[in-house]
Amino acid sequence: MKILITGGCGYLGKTICNAFIDAGHECVIIDTAADKETPSERVSLYCADISDSAALKNIVAEHPDIYAAIHCAELSTVSLSVSNPYEYYSLNVVKTMEFFKNLHDLGINRIIFSSSAAVYDNVPGYMVTERSPIKPRSPFGRTKYITEMMLKDFCSAYNMQCIALRYFNPIGADPRSRSGLVKGSANIISRLIRILNCEENTFVVSGDDWDTRDGTCVRDYIHVWDVAQANVKAIENFEKAFENAGSEYNDNFLSLNIGSGVDVTVKEFIMAFENVTGEKINTRIGPRRQGDISGSYANIRLAQKAIGWKPTYSLEDAIFDALRWDEENGDR
Repeated sequence: MKILITGGCGYLGKTICNAFIDAGHECVIIDTAADKETPSERVSLYCADISDSAALKNIVAEHPDIYAAIHCAELSTVSLSVSNPYEYYSLNVVKTMEFFKNLHDLGINRIIFSSSAAVYDNVPGYMVTERSPIKPRSPFGRTKYITEMMLKDFCSAYNMQCIALRYFNPIGADPRSRSGLVKGSANIISRLIRILNCEENTFVVSGDDWDTRDGTCVRDYIHVWDVAQANVKAIENFEKAFENAGSEYNDNFLSLNIGSGVDVTVKEFIMAFENVTGEKINTRIGPRRQGDISGSYANIRLAQKAIGWKPTYSLEDAIFDALRWDEENGDR
């Protein structure tokens, strides 16, 4: 199959592309940063904005056999969404809406949407299902929820089909070191690696007065390669996913939690990082971040049922792969 991937030059998009290539598929990437050498003969790169209808029309004309689109292009830093919501709503909602309408006009009606666990409210025990209460606390989370609702309406009105994959906290790198986080990322592993490399002195924990077992936020950290495999499974099982999910999913729109299914506090994550590296990390307690919640982790049974996916990598695997990526690509 041939898959269109937006944001395919970014951390998630590039890893997802690699997973599809490994599975024998072809990828067409549209990204404003698509000016690098094509990584494979089964990858076509186009440098364009997702809302550029003329560029998309040209891409589809050159690749009329595109089976589905995976939308990864996004802004995703919670704290920056609070300080600069305009940029987040502009890309994550407005341009995204134009992209999906243009896809439909060009006859591409199967969508995988990269959504987020940031849409959920706090729940007792922190484990969320796809039916858990929705209450995004940041502009980033709200852009994801708004886009899900918009896509649900598109599916109803325009006979489109969408699977929204609600990612929890992707970490790590491609196990073959073909993709990983760029230098300077705000991802927790990147921050810890900068301390390990003596580029920073102290890891600031965003509050230790949350209502959790050790006072720090609960998160579900999932290896980015498991996220990529979820996209492959969603595409390969797209036609049966809605039927597999159950009779309550009869409106051509399906949301699936994509997480490890394991709850880990920030303190526990730091301990795991120290155990893998054998190094002690200096920490201090800082204020809570705007837009944060005390925590959530994924119930992943519906994803297993609908698309036959489950994670295979551990937290330690993700830390190890991130460390290897940094060692081999630290100057990027």
